[in-house]
Parts: sequence; C-alpha cells; structure tokens
Amino acid sequence: MNIHEFQAKQLFGQFGIPVPKGKEIKTPLGAEKWAAALNSPVYVVKAQIHAGGRGKAGGVKLTKNRDEVPALAKELLGKTLVTHQTGPKGRKVRRLLIEEGATIAKELYLSLLVDRDSGWPVFIASTEGGMEIEEVAAHTPEKIVKEPIDPAVGFQGYNGRNLAFGLGLPAMEPTLLNPFVTMLGNLYRLFMENDASLVEINPLVITQDKRLIALDGKVSFDDNGLFKHPDVLAFRDLHEEEPLEIEASGNNLNYVKLDGNIGCMVNGAGLAMATMDVIKLAGSEPANFLDVGGGATKETVAAGFRILLKDRNVKGIFINIFGGIVRCERIAHGVIEAAKEVGIKLPVVVRLQGTNAEEGRKLLLESGLKVEVATDLWEAAQKIVAMTGKKRKKTAETA
Repeated sequence: MNIHEFQAKQLFGQFGIPVPKGKEIKTPLGAEKWAAALNSPVYVVKAQIHAGGRGKAGGVKLTKNRDEVPALAKELLGKTLVTHQTGPKGRKVRRLLIEEGATIAKELYLSLLVDRDSGWPVFIASTEGGMEIEEVAAHTPEKIVKEPIDPAVGFQGYNGRNLAFGLGLPAMEPTLLNPFVTMLGNLYRLFMENDASLVEINPLVITQDKRLIALDGKVSFDDNGLFKHPDVLAFRDLHEEEPLEIEASGNNLNYVKLDGNIGCMVNGAGLAMATMDVIKLAGSEPANFLDVGGGATKETVAAGFRILLKDRNVKGIFINIFGGIVRCERIAHGVIEAAKEVGIKLPVVVRLQGTNAEEGRKLLLESGLKVEVATDLWEAAQKIVAMTGKKRKKTAETA
C-alpha cells in the first residue's frame, strides 16, 4: 500500500525525522488560511497523488507571495496530472500539501528497502539527491552507496557512520554526522515497526543553516502486514487505486490491471508471470495479473471472472491452472459453475496441468461451454491469441 507525501511526513514527524512545517489542504480557502498561519518566506504547493514526477508535470508550485497561494491551490485542485508513473490517463488532484520552503545548500538521496537477494533491509544513499535514482544507477553507479542491516542485530551506529562517510558527509558538514546517524536509526525503526517495504527521501537536504530536512517523502507498506497496523491502513486513499484492484482485494485476489487485451486467471504468482510472458511471446498483451491463489474455489473463480469482464479492453480469457494444492477436477467444476453464473461470452482457453488434470479437461469438454482446452502452455497461448487477434503495445521503435 502506498500513501501520500503529507502522510509520509506525518509518520516521519512521529519518528523524529525532521520535515518542513506543512499541512494537507483540500480547498483554496483552506490554502489561504494555512498560508496566513504559516507565514513563510517561501510557500511550496504540492499536488498529492500516488506517482512520481509531479514537479515535471506541473504539480509543484513555489511562490514568495502569500497572496498567490490560494490561486495556485485553485489551479492544482481538480487538475489531472500526467507523469511517467501515472500513464496517459493521469491522476486527478484532490488534495495538496502546502509547506514552508527550505534554504537548500545540498541535496542527497536516501532510501531503505528490502534486498530481495539477502532478505535484509538495505539503506541506499547518493549525493545526487533530487534526481531519479534509476538515472543515477544507470549513468553514475559509483555515486550510490549501500549499507545492509542485519535484522538479527538491527541498526547500529557504525551502519550510519559507514553511510555518512560513503557520502562524504563529514567533509561536507562535520556537525551533521551525529544527527544523520540518529535520523537513520529513526528511519529504521519506522521501517521495521510499521512493516514498510520502502521508505524514500528524495531529496534529503542540508540547509544553509546546517540542518537536515526530509524535503520529500515516500513510504510503501507490505499489504500482508496491514492487519497489524490499523493506523497505517487508515491512510489508504481509494481514489488513488484502480477500482478493479479494490474489488479484487475485497475478494482476496491478487490483481493488477494492465493495458492488454487478454485477461489472465492463474493460480500462483510465478505461474502468472510466466503466463504473461508467454502471451507476449505469442504476439499479444496481457490485460492483467490475476492470482486466484493455490486454494482457488468456485467463489474465487467467479469473482475473478467478474473482475476480468468489467475490463472493457479484455477480448478473451486465458485460465492457466496447475493442480497442486487443489486438484484440477475441482478447478474445472469451479470454472464451469462460475462461467454459467457469470455468463461469459468472450473466448476462453483453459490450460490444466497437475493432479487429475485429465479428469478436469474431460469435465470442461463435456460441459457444453464454449471453452477451448489445452495441455501445453505454448499451445494455450497461441490459441487465445489466435481467437482474440494479435496486439502489440507501441514502443519507441514501432510508434
């Protein structure tokens, strides 16, 4: 789960991480009142959406004139921002963060996330703050410093000093060494105590009066840990989520909407990824990632069908099931009953493998449904692509 910048900064404040004085605003009148109370030399008006690249899209405004703040708020509220992360549809701005400006002497990058190879949390830092870290990694990887944290021991002072010296912080401003190490420890506590998957500050600035301030903030959480954190779950903004993804989560389905034309229903995340790959290899594009889980039932399959059919881009459905925890004939019964219940008119290809796969395929063939049955993954992908037509996303080479 992602949260807004203003919410991330609320969390930062709770854990002793310095942030600019700011407030969430939803109306121009609220902006006017807060600007008067803030009384800052510089006012920063930031659109709040779950996407990066807001500044380049015109979603961040600065002014030294307090009287301009309400007009800037009116300009941004209700506007649709299109960034490299929103896609062409963009995101509507419903709230703003209005905060005081900072006198910046130096910008740094800092984040904490899980290293998938080691399973350990790892700090990533760079002297190239304010830039996209992917660009830094691609062009100047030597400017990125990493510091893994052994979760059995937790964050230690030497971890912070390693990172500080790796950035050259003592040479930049020696008085900030101890505050920097303390801040890293607080970030680690925030990360671990809230089951976060990412904490990012870009930029972390050194001000001209020699202070550290988190000028921006991004925090993402592990969905599987949210049941332990009702306070974090209260941050959820459904306006920022795809409606079909919200419906899927309510049915305990793992669903991510994509922009292809073949709806996928698969049990198991790895198999789902392989299914999407083979659809692309066959010449088309997946419309979604949908994992119904290892214990799929008629109810979950029916819910999956309903979600797929609500996507107007879907022209055919590919069901790819490996019978391990659940036997294939049970899946077949579920598909048959769910298909009759939902009333599917689109082409459907079902590929079953695993326990009782042959029995499951027989049930499907004798069901009277217009369903194509396959045993081989490549065969199944070719069938559904042939039935729906090839579709390739435009790229820089083909556009």
